[in-house]
Amino acid sequence: GMSSTAVLPMADPAVARVLVRGSGTLADRVAALLDDHEVVLDDGRVDPDGAVAVDPGRFDIVVELSVGDHDAMARRRRSATVAADRLVSMASSVGADHLVLVSSAMAYGAAPNNPVPLTEEAILRPDPRFIYARQLATAELLVERWRHSGDGRSATVLRPAIPMAADGSSSLARALAAGFGQRFAHSRPGSQFVHLDDVATAVELGVRERLDGVFNVAPDGWIPGERLLALTGDELRVPLPDRVAEVVEALRWRFQRGPIPPGLRSYTQFPWSVANDKLKACGWRPTVTNEQVYVEGTEGRWWTTITPKRRQELALGGLVAVIVAAISAAVSLFAWSRTRRSRPD
Repeated sequence: GMSSTAVLPMADPAVARVLVRGSGTLADRVAALLDDHEVVLDDGRVDPDGAVAVDPGRFDIVVELSVGDHDAMARRRRSATVAADRLVSMASSVGADHLVLVSSAMAYGAAPNNPVPLTEEAILRPDPRFIYARQLATAELLVERWRHSGDGRSATVLRPAIPMAADGSSSLARALAAGFGQRFAHSRPGSQFVHLDDVATAVELGVRERLDGVFNVAPDGWIPGERLLALTGDELRVPLPDRVAEVVEALRWRFQRGPIPPGLRSYTQFPWSVANDKLKACGWRPTVTNEQVYVEGTEGRWWTTITPKRRQELALGGLVAVIVAAISAAVSLFAWSRTRRSRPD
């Protein structure tokens, strides 16, 4: 595995060339923090195959943000594994000797027997049904192989909790946020949300200090399941049986953003909170709490930002959910009545 605190000297940080691959608000934040470096942004739009869309020249450091961006991968119908494979090939071609990869804590997988919190030494067990999380685990492995295949190479792999911000919450983050706290009380895990500002400073630290290793990125602690339910304002909502909840959640996601990724529900049922001690030991500090991130990332309700046509579809989806629930209840009642009639008096 990667060592935890090895720091390699930089020739001259003031003139280091950094290629930042990715687009959106996180890329903007990272570029702003590295304004004393020579930063080139590659949003990948010019070349959809993942090659450098700018005149490459030589770069000292490559920062990869798009692999950890589920929405970007889905929008371009790209595999995180393929993107990572092209990343390491490109990093070698431009002569970089340090990589910063933003992955996700989802790579750990969510399981009832997960330690709370998870440290970087935990084995990755992503839900096999959640293809994206499996791809992230493979992407990390490809970066690790690149790191070992040349002298003087180092790599920072960051595993953030659910990243959110008022201007940058992904559809995956919103789906997870909506899914937490909807199970029966005995199975509500704690949850973690990290602000994009804090993810950006973790990336900055990885670049400036050339941190060599895997680092979780999350605020201190986590939000207990019951507390999250209070934050959502849904304390009075009656929790649904798992089978009905699965139908309703799938419909909610379908009418917002498309089909729900298979395997995502385990991340709302079982714990996968992470420890941040290792990154903090290197000088990083979270500036926004879990609760603050959740409130900021969800207070701009998606209902106010979708088109009238989407609202109509969503209303139809709600109607379908009610019909499905009613049919389920009717079938259960019918089966119960038949059982009663078949019993001897």
